Amino acid sequence: MLDGAVKALARADFLTRIAAKIAAVPIVAIGIIGASAPASWATETNIEQMPVRLEIQFALSALPPALRDKAAVYRLDPGSGYQLSQPGTSGVTCLVERTAWEQADFRNDIYVPLCYDAEGTKTYLKVIMDVAALRIQGMSPAALKAEIENRYKNGTYKAAEKPGLSYMAAPVMRTWMNPDWNVHTMSVPHLMFYAPNLTNEDIGAVPSADRYFPFTFKEGIAEQTYIIHLVGEAEKKKIMATEKTLLDDLCAYRDFLCLPDAKH
Repeated sequence: MLDGAVKALARADFLTRIAAKIAAVPIVAIGIIGASAPASWATETNIEQMPVRLEIQFALSALPPALRDKAAVYRLDPGSGYQLSQPGTSGVTCLVERTAWEQADFRNDIYVPLCYDAEGTKTYLKVIMDVAALRIQGMSPAALKAEIENRYKNGTYKAAEKPGLSYMAAPVMRTWMNPDWNVHTMSVPHLMFYAPNLTNEDIGAVPSADRYFPFTFKEGIAEQTYIIHLVGEAEKKKIMATEKTLLDDLCAYRDFLCLPDAKH
């Protein structure tokens, strides 16, 4: 069933067909499935340095335009870790995440632009920054996953202590995703509200029932659980149109960042 869904979704916008094609698959799968990265990229463990301007624009694309001027931005130095590139005054911090520690697999084709509010900056953002540093220092994927999980257990890391959100309204991202839990390039602008240890059952959510209502998603560990709220179709179209230049630049930079069926 999933194989058939993957083939169908590769030819169409996942957002418009998810309910009809894979009703049983959690809605977090929404996106546009892209071609796999070349083997050399997928298996390369050294992180590639992004061009300065492109990385900053990509990170900030996760935010609504009106919030970008006052947000802090960090760039990833492949030799040392995340470095502050743009100071901020709003408490919001943005970056492009390059390592999904929960997968215990290092790749050089993961690109997830995201921004945290003040609460997320002092909690979840620290995890992302430490993950990058530990990877650069030579820790293995399995050891890194175990280390992050242990730091949550021993209290080194703490979940958000008050409500807040992570902005992920960028026009494109590339990471592991349903329906087959492989790495895909997709367009799925959304917001993630902090909901540590929350489940869909707790809020009565049925992710496959309606893609525009909230549902929960656990990112590797229960403390990193979020309520996902997707932007509407009109809002998504506006984002895609506004960020056309960025999409073209990302596609020109790396083929696997091109959205399938899009005219770049």
